[in-house]
Amino acid sequence: MRHFKLFGILLRLSALNELQYRANFFMELFNSILAAITGLAGLGLVFYHTNNLGGWSPNELLVVMGVYLFIGGVVGVIIQPNMALLMENIQDGTFDYTLVKPEDAQFLATFRQMQIWKVIDLVLGASLIIYAVIQLGQSIGLDQAVIFALTLIAGGIMVYCLWLILTTTSFWFVRVYSIISLLESIYQAGRWPVTLYPFGLQMVLTFLVPVAFAVTVPASVLSSSQLVPSWYPFAAMGLAAVMFIVARAFWLYGIRHYGGASA
Repeated sequence: MRHFKLFGILLRLSALNELQYRANFFMELFNSILAAITGLAGLGLVFYHTNNLGGWSPNELLVVMGVYLFIGGVVGVIIQPNMALLMENIQDGTFDYTLVKPEDAQFLATFRQMQIWKVIDLVLGASLIIYAVIQLGQSIGLDQAVIFALTLIAGGIMVYCLWLILTTTSFWFVRVYSIISLLESIYQAGRWPVTLYPFGLQMVLTFLVPVAFAVTVPASVLSSSQLVPSWYPFAAMGLAAVMFIVARAFWLYGIRHYGGASA
């Protein structure tokens, strides 16, 4: 409960900070809508020539696009700004101020700065998912909704863990920004189901960069034509738990090798 309370305080402080520059809202709104329109235009162009793409119908690919935008919103609101700030603090030695606070350093480093305006991506993603499911004309049972939520959460955790692992390498290496940029570029492949890519790239997008578990698997749960094995949700949650343990252990190992301004 203490962490939930602290999260609320950090969220409030981030909101107050962001509200000083309300023009950013309209800029982020424009950028988010433009990105969504660009993605939808790509889908429209594809289905102008065909009614089916690798077994995926237009509305099912809308679900993929919605999940992609939603996870991207989570990255934009919480993960990306905090990981970028963490890299900066490690490099200039000001990470000391986080370590001396009487709370878990990983928790503070993860949630201390949130870009509230990026919530627009969350809203757009959720809206697109709901619209696509309605267009599919199928009823979503409670068990299906729970599995979708669990796989979506597991995917978000895996994306966070990958960002944290890469950011933690800043304790030893300086030029980590290029790796993060590469990660962001690879994540854009999540606009399409990973089953559409060659086998080798599927393996990369499943086990190296977990785009498959973050986007394709949750979308498949809501798509009637995509058969999701019953063990997939458990595999996603298990992999998320393993990645979190590994990321946590690597984080603690990195802290032990941190030499800050006071070292």
